Amino acid sequence: MLTVYNCIVNEHDVRLVFLAAAICIFSCLTAVDLLRHARYSAHRTIWLCVSAASCGFGIWATHFIAMMAFSPGLPNGYDGLLTVLSLFIAILVTGFGSFIALTAKWKNADLAGGAIIGTGIAAMHFTGMSAFEVEGRIVWDPIFVAAAFGVGIILGAFAIRLALSQAEDKTRHAAAALLTLAICGHHFIAMSAVSITPDSSIFVPENAIPANFVAVTVALVSTFILIGSSIALTIDVRNRRYRLELRRMHKLVNAAVEGLVICDGEIIVTANESFCALTDTDDSRLAGSSIAAFLPDARLRSKLLSDQNELIEADLMTENGGIIPVELIAHTIDFNGKWHRAVAVRDLRSRKEAEAHINYLAQHDALTGLPNRRNFNARLDQLIAASMGGDETYLALFCLDLDRFKEVNDLFGHAAGDNILQRVSSAITKLLGKDEMLARLGGDEFAVIVPGLVTPTAASRLADKILEALQSENLNSPIGFLISTSIGIAIFPVDAGDRETLLNQADTALYQAKAEGRNTYRFFEAKMGAEARERRMIEHDLRNALPRNELRLVYQPQMRMDTGAVTGFEALMRWHNPRQGNIPPTIFIPIAEESGVILQLGEWALREACREAASWDKPLSVAVNVSAVQLYSHDFPQRVHHALLHTGLQPHRLELEITETALIKDTNRALTTLRQLKALGVRIAMDDFGTGYSSLSNVRAFPFDMIKIDRSFIKSVDKNEQAAAIVKAVLGLGRGLGMPVLAEGIETPDELEFLMGESCSAGQGFYLGMPSPMEDFRHLTSDDVEATAKKLMAL
Repeated sequence: MLTVYNCIVNEHDVRLVFLAAAICIFSCLTAVDLLRHARYSAHRTIWLCVSAASCGFGIWATHFIAMMAFSPGLPNGYDGLLTVLSLFIAILVTGFGSFIALTAKWKNADLAGGAIIGTGIAAMHFTGMSAFEVEGRIVWDPIFVAAAFGVGIILGAFAIRLALSQAEDKTRHAAAALLTLAICGHHFIAMSAVSITPDSSIFVPENAIPANFVAVTVALVSTFILIGSSIALTIDVRNRRYRLELRRMHKLVNAAVEGLVICDGEIIVTANESFCALTDTDDSRLAGSSIAAFLPDARLRSKLLSDQNELIEADLMTENGGIIPVELIAHTIDFNGKWHRAVAVRDLRSRKEAEAHINYLAQHDALTGLPNRRNFNARLDQLIAASMGGDETYLALFCLDLDRFKEVNDLFGHAAGDNILQRVSSAITKLLGKDEMLARLGGDEFAVIVPGLVTPTAASRLADKILEALQSENLNSPIGFLISTSIGIAIFPVDAGDRETLLNQADTALYQAKAEGRNTYRFFEAKMGAEARERRMIEHDLRNALPRNELRLVYQPQMRMDTGAVTGFEALMRWHNPRQGNIPPTIFIPIAEESGVILQLGEWALREACREAASWDKPLSVAVNVSAVQLYSHDFPQRVHHALLHTGLQPHRLELEITETALIKDTNRALTTLRQLKALGVRIAMDDFGTGYSSLSNVRAFPFDMIKIDRSFIKSVDKNEQAAAIVKAVLGLGRGLGMPVLAEGIETPDELEFLMGESCSAGQGFYLGMPSPMEDFRHLTSDDVEATAKKLMAL
């Protein structure tokens, strides 16, 4: 391309060439930026036209300034019409190529659009050359013409591809450089194809525009257009960035869960989507409306829109008239150059519902939904306080406790127990009026408050209905367990003047109802209170009896009937209370079992009896009574084993006496415990045989070593034929099973003679030996036992 170089250096003013190149570079940078901007702008068509005008004027200006730099040495000028036409060709073809590059969806559309722009460069150039008037003939070299077309089209195509690539920041200058090369390269290669032969017969028309004038005019106009395009582009890019930032901020605000309202005074300027959704309002209607439509309270609005920035709870009015609890806080912000109040709105419905649910759980039982003890106490205190005003009515308090409920849980599981509690609560609730309350105090304990009674005895009608309702529930029982309850009733103000005392009185009446057979109700009576107080005093003293050394063991001898030899002793517990003196076991043992103190008392008795027996010279046995509470404790076999190890007593010398009633609560568990005890080598005796349930099946199922006939059958056995028949049957059963039988409660010589005649194995009773401290029987535990036995038989 040496010819191109010669054309530029030898036939052009290099200074104007550089000016043309500078304008070309500036226009190409502007065109690339405008083209990229048009791709993302919402007003794509407008910016495509601006881009086409900028690029077209750049191509046109580059051509004519470069033509001004061309020096053919002959008079010349320009045809005005063709000059203007070349400008329009540059703009239109460039615009069409840009449109194809941006909008066409087919492959390589950007290359095709760039090629069209290259074609436009050529079309503009040769149209502009047609406007060139010179005194000579113009001849074109087709090779250079073809090369000019090729350079313009190829470089133009790749310039547009770079301009529209994804890596915009990196390709901006490369795209502008390629487009500049396309324009300048085409122009100067095409100019190298021109040969002008002087011809005096050809005249430049008088109306031809002088080249200098055209060049200067074109340069000035193009420069102003390009500067204007750049300014417009800068402003639009800045506005676009502002709009993008504003849109981003709107998206950010709309993403907030809380509602947000911008207010100018009380007039809403804008609000986010969360507020629109909260108030069920279309955002198009919010702008310009008053916030008073959503916050009617004028005092609250004044406080909110002041500069206090205080957190406020209020009710928000929705468009459809609904009310929503909300939390509001406002801050002053600069919005569009003016101070506004931004109000944040937080929906409190979920929190209020959670608080209400928590409050409900704090006041109600989770299983039955009934008021709990806390709710019950508050309601009872309220009614008692209201009754203090002189109202001549009574208030009844029912305390209910389900009968044998623990057996349901033990036999059928807690799910069955929960079902019963729900059915009971449902059945009783149906019987109550609006002012009456049923509450679950815990476990299977319920309470009913019945205010406004005309007479105290009116409460009995509701008690009868409750018992009848539970009997009806039994018909639909899924487990076949009979539901019943015991009810204690106390009347305010007859029985008590405060809640605590009233509850105690009702509880006392409940205990009396259970003691009298259950499935019934009892009103509180004064004597019940005295008995209950005495019972509580005994329980309190019993808990301190061991630390105070008030308990002791006495022993009653057990003897063989055939030889009269003492085989062992039964250890019996005695209690001397400093306040009441000697308290019979028939009184304090049941209280100990109900209160759980029997576990400590029973362990003490076991250790003491084993310690005493281990000190005897003769290997006599010692019998210790075992409570049902002890039998079902999880570590009872371990406690027995520890007592034997601690005292050194041989296991076969220890006999544990267990009643039949202790076995029926949980036969499988009881059988497991007895087998563990047998594995230790301990003997097991069935105590009070005949007074429990299923005696024969128990004898067969459990590993007993002895049967003890209850004293109730021995009493007057020599005179009572029915008692004699029962005793004979038991003795025959023992012989058939190969199991010794011991008769308890032998008190007369005739009873002893009868039992010896029936070949009873062993016996004990007042006639054979009164329960006494072991010091009274030392002669029986010494080596000289035979003489002592003969002495006893002589009696």
